[in-house]
Amino acid sequence: MLVAAALCPCPPLLVPEVAAGAAAELDPLRAACREAVDALAAARPDRLVVVGPTDGAGQGPYPQGATGSFRGFGVDREVALGTAPHPPGRPLPPALSVGAWLLAHATPVDAPVAGLGVAETLAPEDCLEAGREVAASAPRVALLVMGDGSACRTVKAPGYYDERAAEYDAALARALATADTDALAALTPEEATALKATGRAPWQILAGAARAGRPLRGTLRHDEAPYGVGYFVASWA
Repeated sequence: MLVAAALCPCPPLLVPEVAAGAAAELDPLRAACREAVDALAAARPDRLVVVGPTDGAGQGPYPQGATGSFRGFGVDREVALGTAPHPPGRPLPPALSVGAWLLAHATPVDAPVAGLGVAETLAPEDCLEAGREVAASAPRVALLVMGDGSACRTVKAPGYYDERAAEYDAALARALATADTDALAALTPEEATALKATGRAPWQILAGAARAGRPLRGTLRHDEAPYGVGYFVASWA
């Protein structure tokens, strides 16, 4: 059963070495992420799963100890899920690597840690079903859910400007603040793709997991778009 979730954005810029000279700009965002991830330890889960968007090649489960790096972003820094010996296998996709970095800089969670890469094209009903399966994988499950909102808030945003982006992100903020699983389940892959919102599938995994247990209460900790990309931090418990 899902007992807690932390929702964080997944730009590699969260890692100060990657952000370099711009690192200080995201300090408030990093602080909010740490607060949200710290709260997972307080929930005393039996299992923690980091869920994040990826392309088709990176989808699927990752075991405790799976490693990733930020070498693709010019930084020779390796991270791992949990503290178990690193098993051989495919590397973590970027979103899960950012999640592993967040866990390494927060209050340790005394539970096995695994990862789940979710294809951004995964259908909503499949996301919801996957969430139900994750929730049933242990008596007390916590999720660290990685994903960004729209990337079209300004003309300098990665997806340029789209007038729909601000309203889309405002609706997301309300859903995350109120733990509204119906609103998250109603998100469409088509609109998320058009607005380059990478969090759609992971958020629907969360919605499926949350629907399988007791009602959770949401808290929105951070909501901004510093580079024209919607970054949200929230806690569900």
